[in-house]
Amino acid sequence: MSKWQWFHKWGSPRWFYDFSGRLMPWLAVPGVLLLIGGCIWGLAFVPEDFKQGNSFRIIYIHVPAAAVSMGAYMMMATAAAIHLIWRMKLAAMVMKSIAPIGAALTFLALITGAVWGKPTWGTWWVWDARITSVLVLFFLYLGLMALYSAFENQDAAAKACAVLAVVGAVNIPIIYWSVEWWYSLHQPASIKFIGESTIHPVMLRPLMATLSGMYLFFGWLVLLYTRAEILERERNTRWVQTLVEVTTGGRHGV
Repeated sequence: MSKWQWFHKWGSPRWFYDFSGRLMPWLAVPGVLLLIGGCIWGLAFVPEDFKQGNSFRIIYIHVPAAAVSMGAYMMMATAAAIHLIWRMKLAAMVMKSIAPIGAALTFLALITGAVWGKPTWGTWWVWDARITSVLVLFFLYLGLMALYSAFENQDAAAKACAVLAVVGAVNIPIIYWSVEWWYSLHQPASIKFIGESTIHPVMLRPLMATLSGMYLFFGWLVLLYTRAEILERERNTRWVQTLVEVTTGGRHGV
């Protein structure tokens, strides 16, 4: 199979629906286990930080939520670009499906950041460069959802939202580099892919578990939302009608 045949195969809603159904358990089960195990490990067994005490433990929720919220936006922007360039309708479905998930993760990052900020900085909120740019990310997700709802025509809505998603991607490097570009209360990144991480391995291991679990769980949610979107948009096609007949027939013992 050539790379273009493979690419267009991924653009088939029916093929994606069948494939994603087989993939979902492999994301959900390890994702939930890593999230629960990592949180228990980090919240109950890792020793407290010598400066922050037990308040540092919020990182096992805050950091995965914040990291995946940014990764989710880049995935959404990539899907948006694919839709704009190749007019692939499945990419538009993925883009739409990611928005509410990304918004929820960003909101969780903001809330957990505020919970950590109160004992650390003495306040729930400051107009710090990192916090402000994450707030902009939250508004971008909400704006995309609202823009999609403003159109009656799905194709027009997908095109407008794709443009917004691609333009909004400029905010992601701003979030990441904000602590380096401007004065910020946030410390620089503790986890580094190039160079040595500054976080102790005892604290890093459960954090990597929750981070991996959050990415897997996010992937499962994207597939779940996208599959629901496929069924909604393809409801008049023969394959969806057959699927519904088989499913409902099986439930009634036919």
